[in-house]
Amino acid sequence: MAATPLMTLALGRGLPPVENWHPLHCGDSLMRIAPDGTWFHEGAPIGRKELVRLFSTLLRKDDTGFVLVTPAEKLSIAVEDAPFIAVLLEVEGAGPGQQLHFTTNVGDVVTAGADNALLFKTMDGAPLPYLHVRRGLTAKAARPVYYQLADLAVTHDDRLGVWSRGIFFAFES
Repeated sequence: MAATPLMTLALGRGLPPVENWHPLHCGDSLMRIAPDGTWFHEGAPIGRKELVRLFSTLLRKDDTGFVLVTPAEKLSIAVEDAPFIAVLLEVEGAGPGQQLHFTTNVGDVVTAGADNALLFKTMDGAPLPYLHVRRGLTAKAARPVYYQLADLAVTHDDRLGVWSRGIFFAFES
């Protein structure tokens, strides 16, 4: 599975250049992303996957927090943990040449490597995996993906972790 330097885009569509848009802050979107990856607007879950995917392409992390941005508007959005969830892991190869391909809940496909680091935050003594998806945005691993990573764990330089694209990602923060 080949990936672009940034990422393989879901459904063959590109991402808008939100990093180039700098409108004034217009207010609050009244939206939030829950820790389980559910998107809400005015307290109600957004049920249409296509709409969530569209909003996810407008998401950006600024110095002040997360925002939804278009060329004309910038609205804040509450993100309670990571904005995305890694819901699927496909493994290609083995050892240092192994590649870990993650699919997020919004359809992004990202391969862990130099541009998309796999990070581990310790919570209650356990390593929780997060993956850089794009532009400073991360995906938290869903439980099945977490268990897959644990099954792939190997020891390297006296540390436990996983390989992807020649980089060893240790299970410690």
